[in-house]
Amino acid sequence: MNKVTKMFFLLLSFLAFSFCLFQLTQRYLSTTSYVRCTSNTLILDAGHGGEDGGTVSVSGVPESGINLSIGLKMDQIAGLYGVQTLLIRTEDTSIADNSAQTLREKKRSDLHNRVAIVNQTQGAVLISIHQNNHPQKSARGPQVFFHDDENSKAWAEQTQTFFKTGLMPENHRQATKISSQVYLMNHIDCCAILVECGFLSNQEEDLLLQSDEYQSKIAAILMGSYLAYQS
Repeated sequence: MNKVTKMFFLLLSFLAFSFCLFQLTQRYLSTTSYVRCTSNTLILDAGHGGEDGGTVSVSGVPESGINLSIGLKMDQIAGLYGVQTLLIRTEDTSIADNSAQTLREKKRSDLHNRVAIVNQTQGAVLISIHQNNHPQKSARGPQVFFHDDENSKAWAEQTQTFFKTGLMPENHRQATKISSQVYLMNHIDCCAILVECGFLSNQEEDLLLQSDEYQSKIAAILMGSYLAYQS
C-alpha cells in the first residue's frame, strides 16, 4: 500500500469513527443539562517536546512524539469540520525561550510560554495531550483530568465516558480534578482538559499508543467529544 492510499484510508477512518462518536455524544448531551464550554479556538497542546521527552515507554520511546502525533491527527479532523485550532507545537521541539540554558530552565520557560499562549488567545478551549506511567505494569487505559471549573468537569466526564464506550469498555477510570502541582492547568483561565491517553509502562498499551490506528481512534474520540460539546 503506497503512502497516498494509506493516507486516504486513514482519512476515511477519521471520518467514520469521529462521525459515530459525534452521534453518540449528541444523544448523551440531549439528556444532560449544564452550561457547555464555548470557544473560538481549540488549542491543542502536545505535552513536552525537544530535550524534555516526558515519560519514556518500556520500549524506550518518549511520550513527546506520541503526544505530537495524536495532536496532529486531531488537527486534521478539526480541519474537516471547520474548527479553528492553534497547535502549541507542530514539531518535536521545546517552545522555551532561547535564553534558557539548563533543562530545568527550559522546562520552566516552556511551561510559562504555553500558559501565555493559552491566556492570550481569545475564546480559547484547551486539550492537553499526555501519556501516563505507573510502577504497576498492569495499569492501563486513558484518564481525563479537568481544569477547576464545572464546565471543564462536565466536558472531562463526557470525554471519559467516550473513551470507555469507544475505545476500552473495561476501563473504569473516572474523570478527576487535576493536581495543584500541574503548572499549566492551574495557571490558565479557560475551559480545559488534560488527557493521559494511556500507560507507556504497560507493554501492550505501549505498542498500541505507538500505532497510527490507535492514535487515530484517540484523536477521533477527543475531537468527537469536543465537537458535540460545542454544539
